[in-house]
Amino acid sequence: MTTDRRRTPTRRARTLGLSVAGVLAGSVLAAPLVAAKPDTLFPSMGNSGYQVRAYDVAIDYAPLTNRAIATVRIRAVARQEMRRFHLDFSGPEVTAVTVDKQPATFVRRGDELVVTPAEPLEKGRFTVVVSYDGEPPEHTDPDGSTEGWVRTSDGAVAINEPIGAMTWLPSNNTPGDKARFTFRVSAPAGYSVVANGELVGTAPHGTGTTWTWRQDEPMSTFLAMVGIGRYDVTESSVTSIDGRELPLWFYEDAAVGGARTAREVLPEVIAFCEKLFGAYPFSSGGHVVDDAYVGYALETQTRPFYPPGGASTSTVVHETAHQWFGNSVTLTDWHDIWLAEGWATFTEWLWSGAHDGRTPRERFDTLYARDADDDLWSPAPTEFTDPADLFGEPVYNRGAMTLFVLRREIGTRDFKKLGRRWAAKHAYGNVTTRDFERLAEKVSGEQLDDLFDDWLRLDGKPKGY
Repeated sequence: MTTDRRRTPTRRARTLGLSVAGVLAGSVLAAPLVAAKPDTLFPSMGNSGYQVRAYDVAIDYAPLTNRAIATVRIRAVARQEMRRFHLDFSGPEVTAVTVDKQPATFVRRGDELVVTPAEPLEKGRFTVVVSYDGEPPEHTDPDGSTEGWVRTSDGAVAINEPIGAMTWLPSNNTPGDKARFTFRVSAPAGYSVVANGELVGTAPHGTGTTWTWRQDEPMSTFLAMVGIGRYDVTESSVTSIDGRELPLWFYEDAAVGGARTAREVLPEVIAFCEKLFGAYPFSSGGHVVDDAYVGYALETQTRPFYPPGGASTSTVVHETAHQWFGNSVTLTDWHDIWLAEGWATFTEWLWSGAHDGRTPRERFDTLYARDADDDLWSPAPTEFTDPADLFGEPVYNRGAMTLFVLRREIGTRDFKKLGRRWAAKHAYGNVTTRDFERLAEKVSGEQLDDLFDDWLRLDGKPKGY
């Protein structure tokens, strides 16, 4: 997630820390509706019986009433025969569902939309179309923060980490299922629409406009975003290290002011990250600033979201680093979120050290000086069992400390090689902590079990560092 979303949850009674390997979330639905391979933290999310290839999202939005009339077309591949399946959806009233152009029956069960096709699905491709009509809701996380379809003073912005996409997008809502996205969003005259990827075009729609955005590189649902409002729009571009000209779109709420510093520093931040990790992994960039007072920034793919006043340079560095770590290289299971947040935080440290700020050594030493009973040391970054700890300090700072110690152990040269190879080997894919550990040992030629045990798996302050 993001620098500004370092939410420090209230400490809870510890539960026994069973280490669960990262797996694709969800289940093939047959009676009863039980997830066969649940996500560690959100066992009700996702369905491993199919893989989504593409979402085509059409929304006609009325800002004054917050009403969305939507049709979502999902192209997927069934991994085996299914007589019914579910999509994750907690949004407005569903008005129709078809599967392969045939009407399907459906029922709402909690946050699931259970779909029964007219005929059982065979293994292979299928298309499901879901239509709904109403006001998409917000979602409250276990730690009390807000996500999903968040209403603003003049419209709405959809920000989804970890599971808020279900408030407006019927989907396989798990980070392990990445797909391509097309957004066709209609809004009244005077409003603009922003989403991930590239702006394909605009077209008249009644007295308003339909905006079409397309994200061709695979994306997890938690990274999708849509913003609708009265924005000031700035366009520019930056040349990638590999010679590509990357368009940059900046959408900033006209009423709360822009983020000039963030706009101006982004090309330099992209260049800084490219020297460390290789070419920028996507075909566009930019940001969205809107008056959704959620208390955090978010690394929505290609176009991070910032709340008013939340686009400091360090936060821009954090969210830009996420385009490599978290967005292109994406965790499979929420238990491994340190792979995103640890890298993004450590990149902040590297930027600071390279720009006359505190060095990574100084940041590490300050954190390591904390008492052994400090919340930084428990739960370990991969061992927490409470979803409220998902954005806790161990994930961010202890995750970054893990990378600092690893760099010291294997040397700066091998560490840089590891970062670049990690980003290239798993581009647009999904990973686990074990994948990272194996690659670190392969690149360095060292046995690193003790280091990773100390920093990622064992509660308490590591000794001897």
